[in-house]
Amino acid sequence: MHSESRQGTLALAAVCLTSLMFGLEISSIPAILPTLETVLRADFKQLQWVMNAYTIAVTTVLMATGALADRYGRKRVYIGAIIAFAVSSLVCGLARDASVLIVARFLQGMSGGAMLICQIAVLSHQFQAGRTRAVAFGWWGIIFGIGLGFGPIVGGAIVALSSWEWVFLVHVPLAAISLFLAASGVRESRDPGASTLDLAGIVTLSLAVFCLAFFITQGPDLGFDSWAALAVIAVFAASFVGFIIAERTSPRPMFDFSVFRIRTFSGALIGSMAMNFSFWPFMIYLPIYFQAGLGYDSVGAGLSLLAYTLPTLVVPPVAERLALRYHAGLIIPLGLFAIGLGFMLMKLGSSVDHPSWLTMLPGCILAGVGLGMTNTPVTNTTTGSVAAERAGMASGIDMSARMISLAINIALMGLILVEGVRASLQAALPGVADTGTLRSLAESVAAGTAIAPEHHVPAAVVRQALTDGFGWVLLYGGVSVWILAGISFAIFGVPLRTRATGHTRPQCSAQP
Repeated sequence: MHSESRQGTLALAAVCLTSLMFGLEISSIPAILPTLETVLRADFKQLQWVMNAYTIAVTTVLMATGALADRYGRKRVYIGAIIAFAVSSLVCGLARDASVLIVARFLQGMSGGAMLICQIAVLSHQFQAGRTRAVAFGWWGIIFGIGLGFGPIVGGAIVALSSWEWVFLVHVPLAAISLFLAASGVRESRDPGASTLDLAGIVTLSLAVFCLAFFITQGPDLGFDSWAALAVIAVFAASFVGFIIAERTSPRPMFDFSVFRIRTFSGALIGSMAMNFSFWPFMIYLPIYFQAGLGYDSVGAGLSLLAYTLPTLVVPPVAERLALRYHAGLIIPLGLFAIGLGFMLMKLGSSVDHPSWLTMLPGCILAGVGLGMTNTPVTNTTTGSVAAERAGMASGIDMSARMISLAINIALMGLILVEGVRASLQAALPGVADTGTLRSLAESVAAGTAIAPEHHVPAAVVRQALTDGFGWVLLYGGVSVWILAGISFAIFGVPLRTRATGHTRPQCSAQP
């Protein structure tokens, strides 16, 4: 009994450490983007792909890893994923070219996604009793949240004290520790019924997501009405239709569309996606505003971001109690509404005469509180609204929806930011008639870089253009999350006086 307890502790430690690594690789990178732009001479679109490559890659492997782990052994696949994450992190740290870093980030995302899905499988198999399962998933969610919440300040501190490479290289020793813990504590398990892999679904979904993100990021250069752009969007449409056909005809689909008929599942899933139309993708761009717009260094920007991220760690226990007392169908839309209101307050705080972290503080806190109210109830509701044997599939759909909407909105918010900056510059600099020059200038401002002297652009014009661009992004995020909050509430169909009568399985999550 003591041996099993020790083994469980080691397994939980491995899962928590790898969840910390996964979360840090999402939230610490925005803090080093300005440095990467200077050191690697990366342009704005390349910086977007440094982020997008990771999230798209995570999406491509989620369901495939679950099937492979079920068939060949969850411990074996988990250990392989940890090793791959260490190697890809090493390549990221050694990269001296933006293109190499993007490819390495894609490989890092694939291995990170594999680690993520194996974490859930390991916890589900190793901790099956109600109370121990709740504690295990609770710790996993807390550590994951710490990785996401403190990532910006960790990234900024590493750049300030050492060099940007260590934001990636730090995962090599952490992976070595995780490997030892996993090898010692995780018990091997398989699913005897797992015999096939839904390759058609994996390929078509991955291609559809990639093409849509590519269209959004490269569309301005290609021309949205050009033959190349139209070909990309045609491949997206064909791939998406192919994915739906593949899932409806596959004997073992990775997406079982019948679960969408469950109102609580669909309502929660809309809430899951809404967070990635607003809170999480904006965390990629908020450090740029704090540094280029408000003039803070990387550490100062990281500290300022704590107001945005810390509430996401404090609020979830309260949100869980509220969801149990009333209903997730009320709490999730309410949390989404709070995120939208926070965005509107941030828009107001950035548009005052002398903006600072103090004028941004109320909106940042309220958006973080809204995220904290939504995040854990969303995951508990999606997995708790289906039969126990389908919880893994439900969790996979939830995470896939999160990562897909995150990847798309990182690209979309970047496009909106550049267009907002371009419109402001065009109004302030009527002498710059060349469209290409104006767009290049807008991308430089949106990326937070100093404007070259030959452009002769006053600093006040640059700051105003950046503020205007961020105003567009904040408006998009706020309105989008409010619309999705309304849709989620309507799908849940919960009367205002309804109180929750059941208890979903205890499972916490802080992933984006």
